[in-house]
Amino acid sequence: MNAQVLSDQVLLNHYLSGDRSAISKLIERYSRRVRDYINMMVKDRDVADDIFQETFIKAVRVIDEGRYTDNGKFLSWILRIAHNQVIDHFRAQRQDKSVSEAEAGYDMLGTLRFAERTVEDSMVSEQIERDVRKLIELLPAEQREVVMMRYFAGLSFKDIAEQTDVSINTALGRMRYALINLRRMIKEKNLILC
Repeated sequence: MNAQVLSDQVLLNHYLSGDRSAISKLIERYSRRVRDYINMMVKDRDVADDIFQETFIKAVRVIDEGRYTDNGKFLSWILRIAHNQVIDHFRAQRQDKSVSEAEAGYDMLGTLRFAERTVEDSMVSEQIERDVRKLIELLPAEQREVVMMRYFAGLSFKDIAEQTDVSINTALGRMRYALINLRRMIKEKNLILC
């Protein structure tokens, strides 16, 4: 029978019954979505390949240990593992050094540059990035996660809700509180972000 016709749960049951090829079919089914997500987050193909492998190794380990419970959302579950692996990667990298704007793959100001950047522009931009990153690190974990997924990874609130396993309203609420907290901290620290 064609693997595309088989549901995720059927493939998992086949795998758990001893059909080792069933897990390969399941991984193949979602490999592109998972790989695209990881690539979008880390912007480095070699690192993304490592995280991709770690994601599926971890998933298979959880399945083998009988800790996976099917709720019809295998893709959401595997993307959550990938997301956690990406976060772990950035945490480890942050311990070594701060992540630059280019490595994170975003423009802090969300703007296009229409003129040649001067050295002064670069220095100001780098300082703003450092200041904002420090403030983001001070946010509660749930708020920090939503900010990173929205602004650093460019995910929609629907995708954020699915990956964090909360409602869209909860994801929006976390973003709202994160922005309120960031504005408060900017005001308290008298930062100028322009």
